[in-house]
Amino acid sequence: MATSRHVHSMTAFARAEQAGAWGALQVEIRSVNQRYLEPHFRLPDGLRELEPALRDALRTRLARGKVECSLRFETDAAHQAPAVNVERLQEIADALAVIQQQVPSATPPTTLELLNQPGVMVGQTLDHDAIVAAAKTLFGQALDELIDARAREGGKLAEMITARLNAVSEQVATVRSLLPQILERQRAQLLERLESAKTELDPQRLEAELVLVAQKADVDEELDRLGAHVEEVRRQLKQKGPKGRRLDFLMQELNREANTLSSKSVVAESTRCAVELKVLIEQMREQVQNIE
Repeated sequence: MATSRHVHSMTAFARAEQAGAWGALQVEIRSVNQRYLEPHFRLPDGLRELEPALRDALRTRLARGKVECSLRFETDAAHQAPAVNVERLQEIADALAVIQQQVPSATPPTTLELLNQPGVMVGQTLDHDAIVAAAKTLFGQALDELIDARAREGGKLAEMITARLNAVSEQVATVRSLLPQILERQRAQLLERLESAKTELDPQRLEAELVLVAQKADVDEELDRLGAHVEEVRRQLKQKGPKGRRLDFLMQELNREANTLSSKSVVAESTRCAVELKVLIEQMREQVQNIE
């Protein structure tokens, strides 16, 4: 299980929410496979200053993937509604009392007129620093959740790839067991062609032809390289850190050897094994595309 935790998928989703005296924050992060790290942000106008810090946090924790980050901020009705500045209203009331004493006939202002006086109605003030701090913390929580999700998905990918590596090793062992049969079949085919053509070759020439045929049919080197590539894939799966590009390269090398094996195939059994190898390698290649 520890090995699979070293493999991270690039496909995941995370959400984190928090409510406070100032309102509510929600962070969503979703990522898909991409050759490089490609972050995108959707932030409220009042919190756009956060983008550089959030972008740095992503680059510190992630190496690859197209990552879409959205931050929503909503204030409650109490903070959206205007409030009465009681101190300012008291100042106006004191001034009106003085006027009333000096000019008893003066008409007192209406309630609406009082509300329209400068400084009487004020918007609720929000603690911007507290909101920024809460947003950063919440983004960190969502990023932790995203990385955990990528690790869980990566574990599943590692299991699928390992199962196919085991199947590749089985196919390589099968072809290796067929090598004597392959070489004997090639020898028999050459002798049959010579017989049908009524051609006689001197022993040295015949031996040279047989050696040439054996060299063309010998896939021992390709099998060795296939085995080496399989072991390197296993080793990479155990390594920490990003490994997707390296694994993608190894899939290309595995496919190259499988194609060579197929081109040298002279018996139905080895042809079937070569085809199965290419199917298994293509399945692994598709899974590797999602690995960070």
